[in-house]
Amino acid sequence: MVANNFEENLKKYAKLLVSKGINVQPGDWVKMTINVDQAPLARLVTSEAYALGAEKVIVKWSDDEISKLHYLHQPTEVLTDIPQYEIDEVEDHVLNKRVSRLSIVSSDPGLLNEADPAKVAAYQQVAGKAFHAQRKATQNDDLKWTVAAAAGAGWAATVFPNLATSEEQVAALWDQIFKTCRVYEEDPIAAWDEHKQTLNEKAAKLNEFQFDALHYTAPGTDLTLGLPKNHIWVCAESYNPKGEEFIANMPTEEVFTAPDTRRMDGVVRSTLPLSYAGTLIEGIEVTFKDGKIVDISAETGDEAMKKLVFDNEGGTGLGEIALVPDPSPISQSGITFFNTLFDENASNHLAIGSAYPTTIEGGTKMSAEELRENGLNTGTVHVDFMIGSAQMDIDGIKEDGTVVPVFRNGDWAI
Repeated sequence: MVANNFEENLKKYAKLLVSKGINVQPGDWVKMTINVDQAPLARLVTSEAYALGAEKVIVKWSDDEISKLHYLHQPTEVLTDIPQYEIDEVEDHVLNKRVSRLSIVSSDPGLLNEADPAKVAAYQQVAGKAFHAQRKATQNDDLKWTVAAAAGAGWAATVFPNLATSEEQVAALWDQIFKTCRVYEEDPIAAWDEHKQTLNEKAAKLNEFQFDALHYTAPGTDLTLGLPKNHIWVCAESYNPKGEEFIANMPTEEVFTAPDTRRMDGVVRSTLPLSYAGTLIEGIEVTFKDGKIVDISAETGDEAMKKLVFDNEGGTGLGEIALVPDPSPISQSGITFFNTLFDENASNHLAIGSAYPTTIEGGTKMSAEELRENGLNTGTVHVDFMIGSAQMDIDGIKEDGTVVPVFRNGDWAI
């Protein structure tokens, strides 16, 4: 299917990302980050954005092999010396021009497995602080933003190692991207509108309940997470200050909110691999006590995981709890994508680090101190890891102690 109609489907995909993802309006500036091997998609996105009236399209190129060489050969003090002009450019784009951001991910999930985890962690820590304005503007929905994917050869080889050639692997991954993003539908935009309605119905029910806490149980998991007063469950669609709709993640199957990071107790075990900063991490086990992560380990990537949690501001707290039914299309595909954008939409997940202010009433108007006073975590990272399975049950606990089944055997019970 991909091989026969690839050019047609790639154009449909580009149009979907621009018209439905970041919802380009006349006069918009668009900033796209993308790998050099995805130049054909970049050209189509640029063309579609200008066709919708974009005033300027900025393309920020990356290259996996060059990035890897930087980590392998640059001293830590050089790697972490982020020039002020790069920070100024980012701040100008997000604070002054409110540039719409389109991030196309395609990297090999194990790209930096050979690099020193301490060096990778050092860069992530410095970059998190340097580009704080961009993360804050994004999490506040101060600008339109979308994260989507393209089929890189290294990533495709990881997902489909049993296919004979790189061409077959890449074609298979593009097939999954198009399928999960509804590109194969006759009218992808109408298909997305229908999908959003389904997610909105679940979010509305959860918002009506206003649970005080959620209790998760599954093999290796017994975890209770408090929920802030006036929390908001949100899903696919978001809105910038002008009221312009956008879809932050394509694909998406989740309904999510922020936990009360002061009230977290128990143990949880991951069910899918996490690719974080070019390192593949598997078999994560996390212990929470009195609102903090007090212990974390991983069967592979243990050092990278510990540094993420204990070396970053806000790393011992959670910023997101997301519900995704096991029968979701990505889960039922049986494919592990080794990419958070996809794997988080196959599984219930949690995010280490900062919360989205949009998940509590009035949150976008609150200072960091006010967010913390209301139970939301703040910090310099936001990293999802997957915990869901067909064996997971979740109960909603109301303020009066009433227990309401939310998930049973990995699927919605409400």
